[in-house]
Amino acid sequence: MIEALRVLKVCRKTAIAARRVALQLIQNTIVSAPDELRESLRTMTRMQLIRTLAAWRPDLTDYRNLTSAYRITFKSLARRYIELHDEIADLDVMIAGLVDELAPGLIARNSIGYESAAQLLLTAGDNSERLKSEASFAALCGVSPVPASSGKVTRHRLNRGGDRAANSALHIIAIGRLRTDPRTKAYMAKRVSEGHSKLEAIRCLKRYIAREVFYLIQQRNREIGSTQIAA
Repeated sequence: MIEALRVLKVCRKTAIAARRVALQLIQNTIVSAPDELRESLRTMTRMQLIRTLAAWRPDLTDYRNLTSAYRITFKSLARRYIELHDEIADLDVMIAGLVDELAPGLIARNSIGYESAAQLLLTAGDNSERLKSEASFAALCGVSPVPASSGKVTRHRLNRGGDRAANSALHIIAIGRLRTDPRTKAYMAKRVSEGHSKLEAIRCLKRYIAREVFYLIQQRNREIGSTQIAA
């Protein structure tokens, strides 16, 4: 299931990139479109624009006419955007189903969404032979403390190594908790009052989240293993 999760996430990532390109092409084409088209399109919101263009019915035989060519192009790009949008939604459902089965405990925790949970599961699954402890998982995610002391000053700096996608997932979770969790807000205030910078406090917070995630994943792996043995 980890490998299934991987290929679905890769497919989703490329679909998102292609959708972004389609939208950029639409916006860039509007700039150079004839006045009669440009003025009516430039004030629309994104989804209004997409739905309007997709609903157009240009004369495909009149492609030699400049305005008709623009209409055909706009319709094609808008339909491409909608198809990719629907594809991404379908992939999201599949990814969520796998995450729910692989690690329901992750999703139950505050500010851990399906995208972050999926990435952390992939990082752990790719390196199962390296995960001897929660400290090894933290190092793998690039959130382990790196000593940067000087003289009598004892401090640590941000770790720029590790899996940056997993690090990003932990960062998203940390920011979400800073906005919604009173205990996390209190922890941040305490760290800052002790003289730590906000970045240092977030680094410490990500380290704690990595520990929490590691034990949840390990617990679920044991449950899956025991179920397979019983079967």
